[in-house]
Amino acid sequence: MTSELFSPLSLRSGQVLTNRIAKAAMEENMAGDGQLPDEELFGLYRRWAEGGTGLLITGNVMVHAEALTGPAGVVLDEAAPLEPFVEWARAGKSAGGAIWMQINHPGRQIGSDMPGVVWGPSAVGVDLGKHSSRFGRPVAMTAEQIEETVARYAVTARRAEQAGFDGVEVHAAHGYLLSQFLSPLVNKRTDQWGGSLENRARMLLDVVRAVRAAVSPSFAVAVKLNSADFQRGGFDADDARQVIAMLEPLGVDLVELSGGSYESPAMSGRPADARTQAREAYFLDLAKDLVGTSPLPLMLTGGITQRETAERVLDSGVAIVGMGTALAVTPDLPDRWRTDREADRPLRPVTWSDKALASAAGMAQVRHQMRRIARGNRPTPGTHPAIALLAEQRRQRRALRRYRTWLNTARRAA
Repeated sequence: MTSELFSPLSLRSGQVLTNRIAKAAMEENMAGDGQLPDEELFGLYRRWAEGGTGLLITGNVMVHAEALTGPAGVVLDEAAPLEPFVEWARAGKSAGGAIWMQINHPGRQIGSDMPGVVWGPSAVGVDLGKHSSRFGRPVAMTAEQIEETVARYAVTARRAEQAGFDGVEVHAAHGYLLSQFLSPLVNKRTDQWGGSLENRARMLLDVVRAVRAAVSPSFAVAVKLNSADFQRGGFDADDARQVIAMLEPLGVDLVELSGGSYESPAMSGRPADARTQAREAYFLDLAKDLVGTSPLPLMLTGGITQRETAERVLDSGVAIVGMGTALAVTPDLPDRWRTDREADRPLRPVTWSDKALASAAGMAQVRHQMRRIARGNRPTPGTHPAIALLAEQRRQRRALRRYRTWLNTARRAA
């Protein structure tokens, strides 16, 4: 078939993507021993690579060993052995596409049962009502901690390039650390990192400068940014427009637009307010507003499952269509679209009224499918969300014990 979806895209770094379909980052939480990628992740990415996707973006890789989004998070810092990452990159590129590593620091979005540090721009905790105790209480970062964290991003990017990845995506969305600095609801600082948008964007811009300086010109650097936080008084579309303009002179190849946070999980279709209720392409209306002024190519992620929707996204001026859950259910979806076929049936819907619990169950369903794909099995979209959530909680408890032991050993060796 002839479609813009399958046309190449040239980026300012010189990298050429074979088509306009990207596997967006999903937090796999599938690290093996030592917080490293292993055969399970290699198998998962080989399967996605074989499915015809032009770009694979990994789930978030942690830049700080003491700050993980979950106990089975992958860590790439100065101390990590490189060979497992070499194998991961090789798996992702095995069918001729590109693979980028998403790099991240969770900031305050760290479970209260996790060891390590819980940092934020200010001492403002995650507000999930009756579920708030699930997260640790953050402490405001010092200037030295901010500078050290900026340097950690650069180290991870440099080592990702050494391992054979084609680029990195700096995660500044979904309420993680860089998104926290951008948010006026979370960032209450009165120094050079707080107050005006220029100050709140300072850490993100410093990270991008440091990353760009640490890698070669041909290595892609992207940023994932909320089109809006979907919280009243939070980071909004006009803020996003201004930040994109700030990123343009820094050598950024692409900005991926998403939205939401743990407090307002719009990225899973469950915002705290009602501004995105679309069944597919949750953030398309906001993206349309940004496309006209953006000096950088944009990628849109959020609920896209059908080729017709993907075509509509590209028709709006967006350069790349990002998909997550759809590829966890149908890993060969791009190849199906080439022959006028569509996805398998969607995941069983989570209709629980508790948004935080429903979001967690939805993520557990997706991880259940990813593990099946990694092992060479067929997805089972009909799995009940409660069963997936209970199984995920058991796995996370085991992973937490391993992570505690590993972190204690790493601290003693430091």
